[in-house]
Amino acid sequence: MVDLWPGLVVALDLDSEEKIKSIVEQLTPKVKKFKIGPVAYTRFGPEAINWVCKKGADVFLDFKLYDIPNTMIETAKAFVDLGIWAFTVHLKAGRESISMLTDQVADYAKENNKRAPLAFGVTELTSKEASLEQILNLAKEGKEAGIQGIVCSVWEAKTIKEETGLLAITPGIRITSQQAGKGVSSDDQKRIASLADAVKAGSDYFVVGRPIVKSHNPFLAAENLVKSAL
Repeated sequence: MVDLWPGLVVALDLDSEEKIKSIVEQLTPKVKKFKIGPVAYTRFGPEAINWVCKKGADVFLDFKLYDIPNTMIETAKAFVDLGIWAFTVHLKAGRESISMLTDQVADYAKENNKRAPLAFGVTELTSKEASLEQILNLAKEGKEAGIQGIVCSVWEAKTIKEETGLLAITPGIRITSQQAGKGVSSDDQKRIASLADAVKAGSDYFVVGRPIVKSHNPFLAAENLVKSAL
């Protein structure tokens, strides 16, 4: 039986320090990865990362870098110093800029004897409709630029992995197939899927936020999610 827990990334998109700490406390060590985005980081800064790292878990820092090369590079160097596991960069920043970013971040980590975080490319947000061709073209450019993985919906993951060999991290996961429907949600996520769909598509990591963090019992919600795909 496949162990799905290592692939679960819980999104801490919350504005409460107490709530974030409580969820991390309840879910570790079973959950080994947490996503921190602009909401938590803007309110709590690097401390939000420290809360996760102190529990022995990894941080997936979701800033979707999209700027001039020097700004992205210097920001990603700070990510190295923060000890994160992975970060996101928007592939629309362009192949040349992203290639400079991945090269210099790897060099900086090596020079400072630190772990180089993985770079995951963002194609199109799962809150938007997008064609497979659009997403695949961006993914191929990202691979040429040196990224290690792609953030995509479950519905593109299989093709992207077959065509590029990159890691696939899939947000927009819902607990049941009924919630996922045909990949279209009534909330702000459009290209959603169940965890069973993600496993079938070969997703390496799957990001889950509201179905877990908004639950009265986050651990039970995470456990039920994992069981739903077995």
